[in-house]
Amino acid sequence: MKTLKSLALVSALGAGLISGAAQAADELTLQLKWVTQGQFAGYYVAKDKGFYDEEGLDVTIKPGGPDIAPPQVIAGGGADVIIDWMPSALASREKGVPLVNIAQPFKKSGMMLTCRKDTGIASPDDFKGKTLGVWFFGNEYPFLSWMSQLGIPTDGSDGGVTVLKQGFNVDPILQKQADCISTMTYNEYWQVIDAGIPEDELVVFKYEDQGVATLEDGLYVLEDSLEDPEMVDKLARFVRASMKGWAYAAENPEEAAEIVLENDATGAQTEKHQIRMVGEIIKLVDGSDGKLDMSAYDRTVKSLLAGGSDPVITKEPEGATSTAVTDKL
Repeated sequence: MKTLKSLALVSALGAGLISGAAQAADELTLQLKWVTQGQFAGYYVAKDKGFYDEEGLDVTIKPGGPDIAPPQVIAGGGADVIIDWMPSALASREKGVPLVNIAQPFKKSGMMLTCRKDTGIASPDDFKGKTLGVWFFGNEYPFLSWMSQLGIPTDGSDGGVTVLKQGFNVDPILQKQADCISTMTYNEYWQVIDAGIPEDELVVFKYEDQGVATLEDGLYVLEDSLEDPEMVDKLARFVRASMKGWAYAAENPEEAAEIVLENDATGAQTEKHQIRMVGEIIKLVDGSDGKLDMSAYDRTVKSLLAGGSDPVITKEPEGATSTAVTDKL
């Protein structure tokens, strides 16, 4: 017959095991490229639905914003993984931040220029002499590469374009400060329409259609993270759960949008806009398994190198991608 002392010992051991199990989840911090919105639905869904829990992960998702540069955040130790566009990541790598692409959830680019038809712009040849709104903070690289390939100067000179440093809004086209502005298929384009300019009064130039699309929304870590087998294993579990989140979002876009809204501390997003955004984002993920398509990578690098006297990157990157994580999926 067990004594009270032995029962207490068993009870204590049991509590210790339960406590240990509760603490067993591996912590990981993800830095988003922008604010909480449908663009990142897969990650919020993975967290909400317990997909990270199932992989033994405790994931913290940090929203971004206009003053937050993911490469700087991870370089400063503020995140384990970041979401960034490849042009920004490769430019940062060349400048000394050893970023490595470990997975590529987005297959396609959502970037485009949206122009008023009444400006007379019908093709890229008509850009000359016009004012084009461009995002900066690392988002300008695809545009600059495109203009370089078209042979159009971006200094406002004759035969060139005037670049308006565009805020993260659509005001320049509404107020006719710019003939065209940068938009994403899932966000700003619809803001223009919601502001009162109908689709039939707009002409859009998708980077995908122009053959100058570069990869967006990839997952990046610092090089030394991949030297730790335990970290590689943790990252593989993270990518697997994240892609499960994206697959769920594709099947349940309205629910995914609701989950995003529940995580938006600002309360600035609307249900209508987020549902629409998730629907458009799913087209860019396009059933991805998270693995980087090297032909798309090569196309991106080629585009960034084709910058004339001022290319985005000056040499072919080395070690900028790794399959160490996706090989474990």
